[in-house]
Amino acid sequence: MGADGGDDARTGVGTDRDDVWRARAGRRVVVRHRVAGGRLADALGDLVDVTDVALVVRTRRGDVRVLRADIVAGKVVPPRASRAAPPHLALSVTDLVAVMALHWNPPDQVRLGGWWLRAADGFTNRANCVVPLGAPGVGDDEALGFVHEWFAARGLPAQLSVAGPVDGGVPDDADGPDGASPAARALALVAARGWQVVEGASALVLVAPTAELRGGADLPAGLTLHVADAPDAGWRATYRYKGEDLPERADPLLLSAPEQAFWSVRDGARTVACARGSVGGGWAGVTAVEVDPAYRRRGLARVLLAAAARWGWSHGALSTYLQTAETNTAAQALYLSAGFVPHHRYDYVRAPQR
Repeated sequence: MGADGGDDARTGVGTDRDDVWRARAGRRVVVRHRVAGGRLADALGDLVDVTDVALVVRTRRGDVRVLRADIVAGKVVPPRASRAAPPHLALSVTDLVAVMALHWNPPDQVRLGGWWLRAADGFTNRANCVVPLGAPGVGDDEALGFVHEWFAARGLPAQLSVAGPVDGGVPDDADGPDGASPAARALALVAARGWQVVEGASALVLVAPTAELRGGADLPAGLTLHVADAPDAGWRATYRYKGEDLPERADPLLLSAPEQAFWSVRDGARTVACARGSVGGGWAGVTAVEVDPAYRRRGLARVLLAAAARWGWSHGALSTYLQTAETNTAAQALYLSAGFVPHHRYDYVRAPQR
């Protein structure tokens, strides 16, 4: 089989040809398409343009324009590895941040150069902040003025997600002559203007090879495991966000990944544990892991992790990530013992009230 910068044996192109049309410019994709003589070829690279009739993929050999009618299959794939390492450790901090943003993808967002402004009616810091993936492309004052106005129009505080290295994780990534990452440069900019760290919001990002998570633990006798495409009433009642009932405004985020699934462990008709799995950007993600206090220390979290890993593996995700509060040492111990390792950490910095 021919190739336009990609190899079908490595990329494992999916069968949903519409995946690439839902992707944003800048995502790394692989597109299987028909070429002269009826042959099939793969274009692997960054998606640089999408129109109603064609898309353009920037491959190692140059730009490849593919007509929509010629596409056989396509999908978003992980960014190019930034270092020689196992897949779950090969991405830079910035690249994994971009992947994770696909899994928790708010309905209201706009790009300002390399800054990604996101809002979801205030539900979770992750979905209501600026994610710096590059330079804003305008002057400092103009960029911050735009950020303030955009969040103020939505009744939200302006805040920035700042990802960086953690002990035992991957090194920070520098993408400019100053030797700093996009997040570090953005932090320096806002810190000079009085933005402050949001206390109690620090988090760790842990990663693992999906294959190694699939074993998990046996489901205790008398309990049953269920999976659905959307959270049901029992799932919603079990998941406690910061100790509170899940608000309705969470629904768009729970269903915002390219693909997601929801697991429930039940004791009869009662849901006693839950989790959400997602797939996007070639990675699997695990969020919303919750176990009823009366059912803890019975291995239910491991059962859920294994179920999510098997599902992610079946969807082609070689690596899995999750996020946990930096103060939640019990959860960290569980995830590390299951096979996760640190990748990076992140904080939020918030603008002073005007």
